[in-house]
Amino acid sequence: MDNKQTGYLGEEFVCRYLVKKGCEIKKRNFCIRGGEIDIIAAKGTKLFFVEVKTRMPDPMVSAEAAITKRKKSLIIKTARAYLHSLNEVYDCRFDVAVVTFDGEKVVDFVYYDNAFDASDS
Repeated sequence: MDNKQTGYLGEEFVCRYLVKKGCEIKKRNFCIRGGEIDIIAAKGTKLFFVEVKTRMPDPMVSAEAAITKRKKSLIIKTARAYLHSLNEVYDCRFDVAVVTFDGEKVVDFVYYDNAFDASDS
């Protein structure tokens, strides 16, 4: 299984998790030049921009360490572009989901609410 397939499975897992929490998935893999957001979900007047990191057990670089200042800045830039396209007002939050996948199943999952904010850009 390649990294793209593994990432897709992680995103699927996180989407199911968010739906169980009462969220509506608005967009997946929203892209602009220079940035991408894995999942955009909404619940009431809250909008969640979710970065998903899917890893095999015992990675060389932890998923948390992969969310660099530059990565945060690109996510924030992309979120601003998405918000600019809306006719609604939302409270926004940047979350990170870490999925550990052993090649057959999810063996660990951590979801960080408010992992960072727009001041991190």
